[in-house]
Amino acid sequence: MSSKMVNGEKSGELEWKINMPEGMSKVLEPESPIMQRIWSKLQCLVEVLVMKVWRFLVKSWNIGIDEPKKFIHCLKVGLALSIVSLFYYMRPLYDGVGGNAMWAIMTVVVVFEYTVGATLCKSINRAIATAVAGSLGVGVHWIAGQSGEKFEPVILGTSVFIFAAAVTFSRFIPNVKARFDYGALIFILTFSLVSVSGYRVDKLFMMAHQRVSTIAIGTSLCVLISMLFSPVWAGTQLHQQIIHNLENLAGSLQGYVAEYFKDEETSIINQEEINKKLQGYKCVLNSKAMEESMANFARWEPAHGNFTFGYPWKQYLKIGVVARNCAYCIDNITSCINSEMQAPQFLKEYIREECMTMSTYCIEVLKELAIMIKTMRKSSKIDLLVGEMNFAVEELHNALKALPTQSASQKSVTTTAEDHIDARPGKIEKLAKASMIEIMPLAALITLLTEAAGRIEETVDAVNKLASLAKFKASSDMKPRHNPPTESNQDCQSMKIDLRS
Repeated sequence: MSSKMVNGEKSGELEWKINMPEGMSKVLEPESPIMQRIWSKLQCLVEVLVMKVWRFLVKSWNIGIDEPKKFIHCLKVGLALSIVSLFYYMRPLYDGVGGNAMWAIMTVVVVFEYTVGATLCKSINRAIATAVAGSLGVGVHWIAGQSGEKFEPVILGTSVFIFAAAVTFSRFIPNVKARFDYGALIFILTFSLVSVSGYRVDKLFMMAHQRVSTIAIGTSLCVLISMLFSPVWAGTQLHQQIIHNLENLAGSLQGYVAEYFKDEETSIINQEEINKKLQGYKCVLNSKAMEESMANFARWEPAHGNFTFGYPWKQYLKIGVVARNCAYCIDNITSCINSEMQAPQFLKEYIREECMTMSTYCIEVLKELAIMIKTMRKSSKIDLLVGEMNFAVEELHNALKALPTQSASQKSVTTTAEDHIDARPGKIEKLAKASMIEIMPLAALITLLTEAAGRIEETVDAVNKLASLAKFKASSDMKPRHNPPTESNQDCQSMKIDLRS
């Protein structure tokens, strides 16, 4: 490779060329000035920044369209802060609360939450903790003042140490942490401020009274605005969350069973929608923290809608636990689908009908439970559906037991297969060649489906208990029937098995 310098024909300037292999040459472009390079990099940086801001605005706009209550919540917070700021802007109000008007603004900022239950929880915790801590602080200050100047700082410091240590320890108690953690934190803050500042402030009682008054104003304003203007109830959200979880379980179970028995040449029309249903069980697995938080806040809310005072919110948590157990079974079914060791297609076809029937009944039970909770009415056919599901499980077990293996003799293989699959001619020869290793993946799937059916039956019991505690209304079609029981119904009831064992 060599280089040479030639004259440019158009510009008359010199240009460098490099001789490349195979007789080709490449013109070397002169480097741009340093300021031009800096300007181009700045332009790229500005373009990237503008694109990020634009994506953020588009995402925010989509959130506002999908959930308009979140946008309304922002307006409610702004309204509360605007009203409470009048204590600073208007002279008569400012003189009434003194220089502690800022506490009302701080209270609105830290107390106003998205749901009514969360706002009530923080407001009540803050109001009670401030009142109790302020009263104790004034009392300790009076006792310290009666002890003389030498012992006053000792008593104040000791009281701060004892109360702060005791309340901090109480925050480790699960029941206290779940419901009164914020109140304990405010108690420590208020008591320490009153005790320490009271050592240098003469009118301590007046200062404590003004702070309690401003905090009461801020919390009352937050509660009123949160409840009167487009309220968002934590109980309603928990109610809808459990319904969505049951529907997601039904969709995922249906999708994965169909995916397992799908032929290799089968094409899926709407793959995006099916993938969304398949991943629904993961939302159930990740819903524990949200359910516990909403159940805690729901207990603070007053009666609203169909939810009366003392509504059994804890029962929703039990339903969530058994629903997550069912979701774990579905998660294990995915491992059967993604496993390298798969059962042959002819074995899948042999057991396909029983598996699809069983999964269909499981899905119907889950959907019926979701309808029960949504309508808050008892179901007249849930027991029948559970009986049919258990009968399908028994049929699936019988099909697995009748599956022949190579360990059996050829005569017994043919006899067993003919007894069970008389309606499926042409498959006996293939089934006779099935080995135990080929049957094991299918047995694992059947075990997981049986476990899922047992978890679904536990969910039925939990929902029935909720219907009893919440006093669900009787279904409109729950009327006494005088017709004699049919043979099929008797079979379904007699074939009930205990799946939890």
